[in-house]
Amino acid sequence: MVSSSRTSGLVLDHIVLRLDGQPLLDIDCRILPGSVLTIMGESGSGKSSLLDFIAGFLKPDFRAQGRVILNGRDLTLLPAQERHIGLMFQSPLLFPHMSVLQNLMFALPSTCRRRQERRDLAERALADVGLAGFGARDPATLSGGQQTRVALMRTLLAEPHALLLDEPFSSLDRTRRGEVRDLVFALARKKGLPVLLVTHDEEDGLAAGGQVHRLEKAARKGRTYSAASADLA
Repeated sequence: MVSSSRTSGLVLDHIVLRLDGQPLLDIDCRILPGSVLTIMGESGSGKSSLLDFIAGFLKPDFRAQGRVILNGRDLTLLPAQERHIGLMFQSPLLFPHMSVLQNLMFALPSTCRRRQERRDLAERALADVGLAGFGARDPATLSGGQQTRVALMRTLLAEPHALLLDEPFSSLDRTRRGEVRDLVFALARKKGLPVLLVTHDEEDGLAAGGQVHRLEKAARKGRTYSAASADLA
């Protein structure tokens, strides 16, 4: 499926997930830089497990076949820390023992060594999401939307090459949800990141602006869920 002339983006190459020996999910697609692929499906269809496999965290109960290829590099057998993939979950998961600024500085690559440079980058990131001056705050004092924005910038400061979103907007009220969602997609496009979004919300898929894969039970395959192949332009 992968050719030398089409190596950019995130390729999910004939991936099949199995649970207890039974096929659960199969998908074959490519997400171009700056594009969002939304995956929707009922609970138990394997959506979050697919993200785990891509990121290198698949639970031992599952078995997988197929390849994960990012910008022409096969990640399938690499440990999670070498994949350069950013993840955002339903909960922001900020470190409670660190200030907001320290949370951001923690994510910066080791190549950024000077403390003042790290502080400047973190403060600039806060300003970029409308949180200038919030660096000294305890994360627990932030609203849900503010915590999600900090989590987003912490993820992006780590310089990922792709972004996986596991219903990161679900805990927000409708107004904040739209604002934060638009911010996430805009920054991902600006940085040219391929994005895979898992959600139950139809509005999330519409706002993402890319193709939507609905995982549906395949005929005569029991509980298997499948999604059609797609190239996103």
